[in-house]
Amino acid sequence: MSTQNDENIIAKRRRIITIVIAALAAVISGIAFVLMYMRVPNMHIISYLVLGFSTLLVTLLVLWTLGARQRYSRLASVLRRCYMTCLAVGLAGFLVLQGFIVSGARTEVAEVDCVIVLGAGLYNDAPSLVLRRRLNAAADYLKTREHIPVIVAGGLGRGERITEAEAMSNYLISRGVDENRIWKEDESTRTQESLAFSLALMEEKGLDVDNIKVAVVSNEFHLYRAKLIAGKAGMDAIGIAAETPGTYLRTLYYCREAFALAAEVIFG
Repeated sequence: MSTQNDENIIAKRRRIITIVIAALAAVISGIAFVLMYMRVPNMHIISYLVLGFSTLLVTLLVLWTLGARQRYSRLASVLRRCYMTCLAVGLAGFLVLQGFIVSGARTEVAEVDCVIVLGAGLYNDAPSLVLRRRLNAAADYLKTREHIPVIVAGGLGRGERITEAEAMSNYLISRGVDENRIWKEDESTRTQESLAFSLALMEEKGLDVDNIKVAVVSNEFHLYRAKLIAGKAGMDAIGIAAETPGTYLRTLYYCREAFALAAEVIFG
């Protein structure tokens, strides 16, 4: 009887702890999503990371609570082993993907026919900090290649009053890039569309898209996937790396990029 009572007490305590932590995780996740919809910069990445971590934590706590009951202990043990195996496989996959991302995080040197700058959001109708880094890298690259056109790619985002392409064009002009060299691709909302629509725009402008070589400008964490997508679209692409500002932002974007790359590889 005493053993049964002790088991009940332990199970109750674990259940209370699990409920409290699950409630805190739900509140934190909710706050993060509210801030995301208020368009706090980079909060969308934090929201999904918080939600993912909270889900893993709560799942582990539920299995821990289940194991406190003698009748469920064997089931809980099996489920915990499955959980840890999946977690280990997921972590290994994450590290492998990070290896690919890091391998592409550099500027390449080659003669190209066109430069494509990928959009990265606006803040108060001006390029975000991350996007400004891309545009600065593009402006520096174009200074020594005055005959090459540049495509600024990005449509109208949620809550934005002008397209990313328009804001990007204005910024490049302010950096001394000739307006006549700038072609605007202002319909896309994601990388796949940006590159596919840019290819169509180059063909419309008279470039030989069957034998074209392009330089894709993006932040270093994004280049491996961007070149992968460009290859699928039929372009021979090199990468021009823009440095992501700050350790905090680099950490966030590198974490997010691993999941985006996995989705690209699995779902195309």
